[in-house]
Amino acid sequence: MAFLDHPPVPPRSEASDGTTTGWRGRARKPLIGLLVCVLLLGVASLAGILWLQAKVEGNIQRLPDTFTGLTDRPSKPTTGAAADAMNILVLGTDTRSETATTGAEAPGWKPGQARSDTMLLVHLDGDRRAASVISIPRDSWVDIPGHGKGKVSWAYSFGGPSLTVETVETMTDVRIDHLAVVDWEGFKALTDAVGGVDIDIPETVYDSARGVRWEAGRHHLDGEHALLYVRQRYGLQDGDLDRVARQQAFFRTLLEQALAQELRTNPDQVLDLLDLFAKHASVDDDWSTTQMARLAVSLRNLRTADINYLTVPTNGTGMVGDQSVVHLDPSSDLWPAVRQDRMAQWTEDNQDLMTPDVVR
Repeated sequence: MAFLDHPPVPPRSEASDGTTTGWRGRARKPLIGLLVCVLLLGVASLAGILWLQAKVEGNIQRLPDTFTGLTDRPSKPTTGAAADAMNILVLGTDTRSETATTGAEAPGWKPGQARSDTMLLVHLDGDRRAASVISIPRDSWVDIPGHGKGKVSWAYSFGGPSLTVETVETMTDVRIDHLAVVDWEGFKALTDAVGGVDIDIPETVYDSARGVRWEAGRHHLDGEHALLYVRQRYGLQDGDLDRVARQQAFFRTLLEQALAQELRTNPDQVLDLLDLFAKHASVDDDWSTTQMARLAVSLRNLRTADINYLTVPTNGTGMVGDQSVVHLDPSSDLWPAVRQDRMAQWTEDNQDLMTPDVVR
């Protein structure tokens, strides 16, 4: 099955409206910088929290006006557990802009040359006892406000982070609280920082796009090989859906191995990982480091076993014209469960939809 890597470039009039932000780079890779940051902050010492506010603030870049101008957004619950829940949209990019973002547009961003091929919605339960990492396949065929139907990854190309948030909110009716964009160099650095990750491959597969043959068995992956692993879709039975499953399995293993290496009792290593995050990430300009620190404290009791990984339910893949797409399942009750902060019960009732430990 052929996958088209580039969305059509929108007309100039569409690309120059007020929804674009100034972020450049092609979005490609699944990166867990934000997830690692958030979870490891929960085990950091008070010194680590203070370091976050001083050190991270100086390195991390801000995405200006991410939520400015967005209208008709899903409402944020004001009562019950859902009022305290948090939904963070995480996007992956090839590069972080080398120029600080200080205005509505950052230098170098051009319509049609930026993609968000990896998209994760991280839901933190209101009581902070559990979290869900939900992958949205890049080829999901959805409504993109102002642009009609298209792949969800095209929203980033058409209008940057702001339009991506609007598209995901339109698709899910879930209000996004914060946005993080992390580059894939950070992904490699995080993998290498924990000494690599062990991954089990159940059967031999060949990636024809990169000429890589993966033999069945256990593989110890450094950052460079980890990228090859999580990028593969050619040679896998379900293409992009299998790639998403690989990404999630890798994220889980990386986090488990990181915590197993005594990060809970080694503040210096925690700070090193946070430093990597800051150098490779950008977040919305409404998310202060003080807020991040408070979130970290609220997550101090969260464990890896409390994190569920899944892909939004789909009706499989298909073709729309010459586009290979993923059809989302409109009958799924996943998004209502997220909105109402009922993910603990939802995951219990849908164990068959959770990402297994070993994937293709």
